[in-house]
Amino acid sequence: MDMLPRHKAIMAYTYTTPWLLVVAELLILVSITESKVPAIIVFGDSTVDAGNNNVYPALLKSNFRPYGRDFAGGRPTGRFSNGRIPPDFISEAFGLKPTKVIPVWKELEYYKEYQNKLRAYVGKDKANEILSEALYLMSLGTNDFLENYYLSPKRQSQFTVQQYEDFLIGLAENFIKELYSLGVRKISLTGLPPMGCLPLERTINILGQNECLEKFNNVALEFNGKLNGLVKSLNKELPGLRLLSADFFSHNKYEIRCGLAGFDVVGRGCCATGKFELSYLCNKLSPFTCSDAKKYVFWDAFHPTEKTNHIVVNSFLGKLLAYFR
Repeated sequence: MDMLPRHKAIMAYTYTTPWLLVVAELLILVSITESKVPAIIVFGDSTVDAGNNNVYPALLKSNFRPYGRDFAGGRPTGRFSNGRIPPDFISEAFGLKPTKVIPVWKELEYYKEYQNKLRAYVGKDKANEILSEALYLMSLGTNDFLENYYLSPKRQSQFTVQQYEDFLIGLAENFIKELYSLGVRKISLTGLPPMGCLPLERTINILGQNECLEKFNNVALEFNGKLNGLVKSLNKELPGLRLLSADFFSHNKYEIRCGLAGFDVVGRGCCATGKFELSYLCNKLSPFTCSDAKKYVFWDAFHPTEKTNHIVVNSFLGKLLAYFR
């Protein structure tokens, strides 16, 4: 890797883990300072991808306009939004500034490789301090349900919804324990949003007048409840672990959906028709893309706007700062 100033660096890892069953993004923002949180490491999907899809083979990409049009400089960065995404706002709150992105594929082994590189760069003691004091943000479940379960007859024949929830909870537990064995001690865990209210899901709910699919929202609530139980269990079981549940479901569903945050449009995205387009279908050739994304909850049919991301982060940021800073 290129040598960076010793006071700050950023790395991003992309891996596929059999535990989360999705192509996930591992975004590492490192600031080698005296901060109690010298690094923020994010495990998630396209909602937290800061640009890994630019440099590795991916089915969906967002490194073209109008993606990123409201980002600094008005340029597409690979973020699936018109601007900033949750890790941007969280890293800013902790005083961390990203400076570089490096992609790595597949498995947790690549995170272990990063650990070794960091130790070689700053020394074993300093690296261990950074890795143990880092804040790890984990977001899981949305792609697992909407892409791997509801679109897969095979999965549905193997599991009932409740069994699949338990299956994912078990995989998340194993994943967290593996991180713990690698020295991780600070984890913020986010579960499912009100996924039945995504424009893409509203579009297919023709018989329901394109309202939210409450069936999916109920699954999200049930799954998040099980995640909360996992958080309590692991905090008791693993000495020194500080695991926090950052559940923003209620805020996201009721305040944003009902327009209490000043949104004019909540049922479709800003880009193109906003009903089904994302990635390549959300492009600069569409004549229907809105002029002001601040009026919309969603940017495309799946991903929130920068304004929504900011509101969602603010809904649990105080709790996050109080618990980990």
